[in-house]
Amino acid sequence: MTILIDLQKVTLQGFERAILEDFFLTVSSGDRIGVVGINGAGKSTLLKIIAGETEPDSGIILRGKGVQIGFLDQIPTLPSGTVRDALGDGWQVDAALDRLGMLNAVDIHTDHLSGGQLKRVALARLFAEPNDVLILDEPTNHLDLSAIQWLEQQILNFRGSVVLVSHDRFLLDQVTTRMVEIDRGKAFIHTGGYSRLLEAQAEREELAASTEQTRRNLARTELAWLRRGVKARSTKPQARIDAAERLLASRPEAAARAGTLDLNVEMPRLGTMVIQAHNVAFSYVNGRQILSGVNLELGPGDRIGIVGPNGAGKSTFVDLLAQRLKPSLGTIKHGPTVVTSYFEQGTGGFDLDKTVQELVAGPQGIPGSPADIALMKRFWFTGSLPSTKARDLSGGERRRLQLLLALSIRPNVLFLDEPTNDLDLETIRLIEEFLRQWSGTLIVVSHDRTFLSRTTDRLLEVHQNGTISDIPGGIDAWIARTTGVMTSASSQADQSTSSLAPGASSDVPRGRQLRDAEKEMTRLDRRRATLTDKILASDDHKSQAVLGAELERVQQELSVAEERWLALYE
Repeated sequence: MTILIDLQKVTLQGFERAILEDFFLTVSSGDRIGVVGINGAGKSTLLKIIAGETEPDSGIILRGKGVQIGFLDQIPTLPSGTVRDALGDGWQVDAALDRLGMLNAVDIHTDHLSGGQLKRVALARLFAEPNDVLILDEPTNHLDLSAIQWLEQQILNFRGSVVLVSHDRFLLDQVTTRMVEIDRGKAFIHTGGYSRLLEAQAEREELAASTEQTRRNLARTELAWLRRGVKARSTKPQARIDAAERLLASRPEAAARAGTLDLNVEMPRLGTMVIQAHNVAFSYVNGRQILSGVNLELGPGDRIGIVGPNGAGKSTFVDLLAQRLKPSLGTIKHGPTVVTSYFEQGTGGFDLDKTVQELVAGPQGIPGSPADIALMKRFWFTGSLPSTKARDLSGGERRRLQLLLALSIRPNVLFLDEPTNDLDLETIRLIEEFLRQWSGTLIVVSHDRTFLSRTTDRLLEVHQNGTISDIPGGIDAWIARTTGVMTSASSQADQSTSSLAPGASSDVPRGRQLRDAEKEMTRLDRRRATLTDKILASDDHKSQAVLGAELERVQQELSVAEERWLALYE
């Protein structure tokens, strides 16, 4: 194994704290290293230091002689000219562009590419170059699921080393051999993928809690000893008195963020009718038809995930459901109790020259009111952030502000368009937990497979021909089908593997199988409750029969999931 890059005692000081402090990392051929941490922890900075784009304040960085490094920034740049000029010719280039949905864009000037197109062309260019090290900053942003699967395979097949920052937990678990976690200037390196990182974090938190409890016990003992009186203390060595005072004065390290992200909001009750789309079609003014013949009925508590290739019309479909666009044909109706909110891609449409507190107050409010301060604090907007202009916020902070504004109107129907872009993993997990308990209706467009799996019950696919169809089996079945591995034989093998009891020949750790089984039981139980409410609220016997058949199927699946969990637990 050849060492390609070696970082020794690298330190970089930020405005208020050290971003990196005495950081060591060796990158060797064959390494696939994932980097995680909260927004602002220094992930992108670390990548730029490794790539040679940023110089640290101190430390040593050794790079192998002749080592070629390819760097993909969050917002990549391309040379001026057409896409073909930037990439050149060759079947490998064309194959990459085809899989990334950009083969028809080779004559477009790079200055006219959207952010998503720019990212895809930059990826195709990167993998076509003879690099030894690839450094990727959020490479899955703006990619559809098919393109992400292509990226996974490219990383796995790459013979050099890869260092990437990503919020895509599925990708991290599939491709990484090591994980680097950056936390308040310190770095923790874990062997294995994302699952191993979570286990190590839990172990570290348990150790920290145990250490703090020991410290408190020692403090109580020393305090009692010190209070025995001046005479008693005067016979004790001064060094021990000094040590006791230091122990009492010490505090555990402050958390990286104050408290947890408090997303809980009250919401008005939903009626039985939420959204109905009947024979909907949509065409742009240039005549291009995006959707046709769409029929859909959403009820209270429905959780819909929407997938499909880039450009198929996913965002257009959601805009229609949210009544932000009017259909060319057909009708879309909202129930009388519906209150919608939209968490969209990009900046959210707010004025970038306004401060956070001005945006939270709105046009009729007074910036900085006690209620607004409390609300901003719940979303980690503290210190100088409330008076910061939106344009000066980081990408993650802007997304968090969008979420705050989306939830502040107390919606009972929530539209999320690529909600995980630019958010750190801790924030994404907290949003997932909030949505798991939230009782409203949810419509999600996302390429994040883990997020879709944890927040939605039903998956719809938008096809290039403008039609929309249900995907039986959800996100896992969709991935299997799009990669061409779903056959009757493999399906039966999957079923037999999923029912393995402890001790059976499965490569998946038992703890992970238990967590997956618990997640599946939660999902099915939530779906059962939603169907039961719909049946009780419906007066249509035909509709009740259809819902009853689905309820019976869900109950059967829940029984199987419970039996599997019991077999694993025993």
